Amino acid sequence: MEKVISRCGLVCTECPTFIATLEDDDIKRAEVAELWSKQFKMEIKPKDVNCVGCLADGVHSIYCGMCEIRKCAVEKGLESCGLCEDYACENLEKVLSMEPSCRERLDEIKDQS
Repeated sequence: MEKVISRCGLVCTECPTFIATLEDDDIKRAEVAELWSKQFKMEIKPKDVNCVGCLADGVHSIYCGMCEIRKCAVEKGLESCGLCEDYACENLEKVLSMEPSCRERLDEIKDQS
């Protein structure tokens, strides 16, 4: 499968929600729901664990559906924050500080544009 990079630089195709959706696997959905419920300190049900990737129209996980970074990029018509003239903004820096590999991917996208 071709790697899908989200707007913020995360790898959608490595996300357990994306994988559970692609495989239509209810056991994986339940595992992700339990993990994310603990991690995000909110109740997430297995039926909420569905996502077709940040770049796609359609179903997004509860987290990605409320993501301000994704919303901003969609409003600006950008497939990647690496293509934004405001890269790397304050909102994005929060993700980049938690996932430094995202910066590497976004820098590469920026350099290729």
